[in-house]
Amino acid sequence: MSTTTELRQGIREHLGQFSLHVLLVFATGLTIGSERTVVPVLGEDVLGVESFLVIGSVVVSFGVVKSILNLYAGKWGEEYGRKPVLIAGWATALPLPVILIFAPSWGWITVGNVLLGINQALTWSMAINAKIDLAGPDQRGLAVGIDEAFGYTGVAVGAWITGAIAGQWSLRPEPFYFLAVVVVLAFLISIFLIKETVQYAQAESDDDHHDANLPFDEVLKRATYGDRTLFAAAQAGHIENFVDTLFWIAVPLYLTSQGLGIAAVGVVVGVHSAMYFLQIATGGLADHIGRRPPVIAGMFLAGAGVLGMVLVDSYVSWAVLAGVSGLGMALLYPNLMTVPSDAAHPTWRSAGMGVYRMWRDSGYAVGAVLIGLSMEFVNAAAAFYVTAGLMFASGAVVYVWMEETHPEFGTHEPPAPARVGMGKGVTED
Repeated sequence: MSTTTELRQGIREHLGQFSLHVLLVFATGLTIGSERTVVPVLGEDVLGVESFLVIGSVVVSFGVVKSILNLYAGKWGEEYGRKPVLIAGWATALPLPVILIFAPSWGWITVGNVLLGINQALTWSMAINAKIDLAGPDQRGLAVGIDEAFGYTGVAVGAWITGAIAGQWSLRPEPFYFLAVVVVLAFLISIFLIKETVQYAQAESDDDHHDANLPFDEVLKRATYGDRTLFAAAQAGHIENFVDTLFWIAVPLYLTSQGLGIAAVGVVVGVHSAMYFLQIATGGLADHIGRRPPVIAGMFLAGAGVLGMVLVDSYVSWAVLAGVSGLGMALLYPNLMTVPSDAAHPTWRSAGMGVYRMWRDSGYAVGAVLIGLSMEFVNAAAAFYVTAGLMFASGAVVYVWMEETHPEFGTHEPPAPARVGMGKGVTED
């Protein structure tokens, strides 16, 4: 790594730019949070959608687009730099408030969520990679924890604010005026205040490292199934997004069916997301104790919180258990993401994390289908049982297969990569 002042890494050394990226990931969270409370109820009460599967289609479209774009966002971030991809992500979100305000049918909401998926993939991918670029290897877990903490605090604040606005005025257009202000300001900040950071990852790389400059197909293979630890992380990331999907689709509809008002629903959903702010602590904690313990604890705790929500019947109890599941997510979320970051060489870290994020966020689509089917053909409570059961099973896979990847005291040793230029399936001895 270069020893020149301009390429020195560390959060303190780059506090201004790091803080701007924190602000932008908060805006990314506000953007998706602005849909969490209002849009499912909007579909049922205003647009007349009666099928839970149709309501879930917005999350399916979001998850499919975001997962695919996550895969390529990391690759584009290496090829073109973080800033151009970030700007493109915010430009994509500019039409979203207009669509939500004027949509005459649920199909338009689904189209809007395609744009939301592109926005979330490009902006959040670049926000986290930029923070890792600036922080360096010694503060990687802390950087990821800060990123996810402020991003999901944004989700909580967006859900709470739009729920409060809808409770005071109406389901639309007022909540989406707030969304419009967020998107425009983030777009302008990305253009005029953000600086490029990819050079820090390039300076961090060591050209004679055996993992350097892996072809993209090799990165895809390794991060998906070529490494048991990375597979365990990918499947856990995929399943844990079922919890996020549950709070997007099922929780608002389940709670309103139990007689809870829209503003109170916004609080319960917001409490869950607000617990993600603890990722500042849990990401930093993993820099000292390793990634594996908080991931395992988080999988089982989040599952227990989800299960508990259908076993109680009061506002306070729902809010407490939403917080328990949120605490579990705070433990697992940043540290699952740090696993591929630990295991990847700086020259392909962005691409490797893109593969992980692809599998993680495809969980939105798969989760939406399973949750929608459960609600459609059984009842709303069944979606909670399915989600909790899958979290417990996925946590067991992590316990059995995931090795520690922490660079100082980890036990994980990645397999030797295929030699560039050799035939398929031929690896180093």
